[in-house]
Amino acid sequence: MSRKRLTEVFPQLAPLRRKEKTYFFYWKMKHDSNVYSKIQQQDDLPVELFKTACPMYNHDTGFDMKYQENKVFNLKLAAAKLDGLLIRPYETFSFFKTIKGADEETPYKDGLTVINGKLTTAPGGGMCQLSNLLFWAFLHTPLNVTERHGHAVKDFPEPDSDAVKGVDATVAEGWLDLKARNDSSDVYQIRIEFTDTDIICRILCSSDEGYRYGVANCNLNYVSENHRIYEQVDVLQTRYLNGHPENAYRRVLYRNTCEIGYPLPEGTAVMQGGLL
Repeated sequence: MSRKRLTEVFPQLAPLRRKEKTYFFYWKMKHDSNVYSKIQQQDDLPVELFKTACPMYNHDTGFDMKYQENKVFNLKLAAAKLDGLLIRPYETFSFFKTIKGADEETPYKDGLTVINGKLTTAPGGGMCQLSNLLFWAFLHTPLNVTERHGHAVKDFPEPDSDAVKGVDATVAEGWLDLKARNDSSDVYQIRIEFTDTDIICRILCSSDEGYRYGVANCNLNYVSENHRIYEQVDVLQTRYLNGHPENAYRRVLYRNTCEIGYPLPEGTAVMQGGLL
C-alpha cells in the first residue's frame, strides 16, 4: 500500500500546501536562467508551420455536461493570455507563467481535474486540454520541449482529433508545467481560436526554412499487470524538407506509458505482463 500524502490525512492543510507550492513554483522561474515569453502580438507572423484542432466537448467523461461547459469557459479565459504570444529567439514558453492571472477579473469555474489521483471537479479544471493541444503543436516545430508530463491515468476516452496516442501534457499549477525553448534565430507565435465545436491552434513563424514535421506512433501495446491495463507506445517525430518526404529524418522522442481507466474496445489485444 502506498503511503498517503499529508494532505490526504489532513485535508484542511491542502489550501496552505497549494499556496506554498505555487509560491515556490513561480519563485523558481523568477530566479532561474530562462527568459520567459510574455509579448503578445495580434498581427500574424507570415509563415504558418502547423494547424490543429480538437473538439471542445467530451461526451464520454461520465460527469454532467455542465462541467464540459465550465471547461470551455476556463479554456477561453486562459486562451486570451496565449493567443498571439511570441516565443522569440532563446526565450522559453511556460504554460502557467503565460496564463497566470487569467482569472483575476473573472474567476474560473469548476471543471474536471485530478486531485490526489482521483478524478474530481475544481475551479480551473480542464486546462489540460489546452496544454495537450499546445504540446501536440510544438512537436511539429523546431521548438525544444524542455518540460512535459504525461497523464499517469486516462480516465475516459479522448475525443477525436488529429493527435496520435501518447502526446498529452498534464499540467498542475505549483507542480507540473509545459515548457518549450526557442533555440533558433526565428520568432514563433501561438494563435488560439474557438469555433462552436472546436479549439484551433496554429503555430506561426517569422521565416520559412522549408522544414515540416510529422508525428506518429509505433510499437503500440496494451499490457495487463497487477490487475490494471496500461497503454505503451513510442512517439516518433519526422522532419523533412517541404515537398521532399523521401529525405526525412526520423527519431523516437519518447516511450509513453499510462494506465487505462476505462474499458477498451471489444477485441483489443492485451498482453499479460511485460510492462517496460
